[in-house]
Amino acid sequence: MKILLVNSVCKFWSTGKIVYDLYDGIRSDGHDAAVCYGRGPQIENENNLYKFGLDYETYIHAGLARLTGLNGGFSPLSTRRLIAFIEKFKPDVVHIHELHAYFVNIAPLITYLKEKKKKAIWTFHCEYMYTGKCGYAYECEKWKTACGGCPSLHDYPKSLFFDFSKRMFEKKKALLSDFDFTIVTPSQWLADRVKQSFLADKPIVVIHNGIDTKNVFYPRDTTKLREQYNFGDKKIILSVAPNIMDERKGGRWVLELSKKEELADCQFVLVGADETKQVAQNVLMVKRTTSQDELAEWYSIASCFVICSKKENFPTTCIEAFSCGTPVVGFDTGGTKETVTKQYGVFVEYGDLDSLKQALIESLKKNYDAMILAKDAEARFSKEKMYADYMNMYSIV
Repeated sequence: MKILLVNSVCKFWSTGKIVYDLYDGIRSDGHDAAVCYGRGPQIENENNLYKFGLDYETYIHAGLARLTGLNGGFSPLSTRRLIAFIEKFKPDVVHIHELHAYFVNIAPLITYLKEKKKKAIWTFHCEYMYTGKCGYAYECEKWKTACGGCPSLHDYPKSLFFDFSKRMFEKKKALLSDFDFTIVTPSQWLADRVKQSFLADKPIVVIHNGIDTKNVFYPRDTTKLREQYNFGDKKIILSVAPNIMDERKGGRWVLELSKKEELADCQFVLVGADETKQVAQNVLMVKRTTSQDELAEWYSIASCFVICSKKENFPTTCIEAFSCGTPVVGFDTGGTKETVTKQYGVFVEYGDLDSLKQALIESLKKNYDAMILAKDAEARFSKEKMYADYMNMYSIV
């Protein structure tokens, strides 16, 4: 069997790691696999990892999208390179992941797949493909009928001037209505959303994201990390997200928690900050890292992991923390609460800081066995389980 995976990135960041793990599993199982990706660093010395996106065209695409209010249609050369690779590789199944982020023309790609009658699986990591433009619709429900008058016009993917959300919604609906494909969502929350959209008649399957629980995300010895930052025996409260101080990622809520008198003796660590300046005596801001081993040490040192995102599908950071033996508290948004079993995770209404504080305090009182948490996480969210679930999908589509 020959499987082609298509994504914005490969090997790095959350979807990039998922795609690479699937590629690695397919090849290890004796099948042929390739990854076509549009952005990020060029990966050398590995077979069939093809960066088809041209960086200069991506910049042009992003600029034109902002100016015109249209997106997913300004990368003709990159799209031709992708289609040429598909023609050459001749996959039995095309497994699509993320297609936004200014690196591919969506309509020509899907039209090609329809004309060639390619078997297709599409993993939705956000809501982009059934909304006019948004990755997350938040409180807006226009996508259930027809977008237009977008309340998030200046959010990613940003439009500076024009609102073409209605036109893009209608184009997506027309493009995908006769496209024979199976939708996979990492969370039941997103599956339920898809069932309320114009894609409700498509087959929808939930497959949770998986991570490397054997070699990377497991409880680590953190003695050196404690000594490096002079943490002593303080309880560590950790939050991790790219651009963590962005409104959607909720870093400001974590900073508000750090000001609470009951938590004054704790050390707060925020990984994913643009700046590492000192904001408070009990707060450490750490720049974003691509080192999974470094992340695993941060997760392992934490007494509790906090997630305050405004909306998430199935946040990888939660299952990474869980796999390193760390309990999780946070806001109940999107599919976040599906990432941790109930005895190790508490999630409260978005914006309810008092309830979040209390959940954190109660979690810190408990004496969790990190190895028991890690074992539970491995059974649910290992990359091997994710691969087995997807392999079953590849065989039956």
